[in-house]
Amino acid sequence: MDIIYEYDGVTASKRLESFTEDKLNKLHKKFDDIIRADVFLKQENTSSDETGLICNIRLSLPGPRIFAEASNENFEDSVLESISELERQLKKRKDKMKAY
Repeated sequence: MDIIYEYDGVTASKRLESFTEDKLNKLHKKFDDIIRADVFLKQENTSSDETGLICNIRLSLPGPRIFAEASNENFEDSVLESISELERQLKKRKDKMKAY
């Protein structure tokens, strides 16, 4: 699985990339048909202290792409929330495929 990182208004971080890669690899072990992951990390000005650091993850796999977005006070929480949402969507897709 290829992982592509894009940063918008944020400096690149090897620690954050390795954290994200570790979580995505765990997801890839459960769902081996994932081909590529595009990770978008950006900072947005908000009035709330609990949001503003956004993580968007788009997975490429056979069929339509899957996308999740989360905004929290730090990137680690945003990554975890996005991956949790992706896992839910992948399980739902896998269950549909088993029905046929």
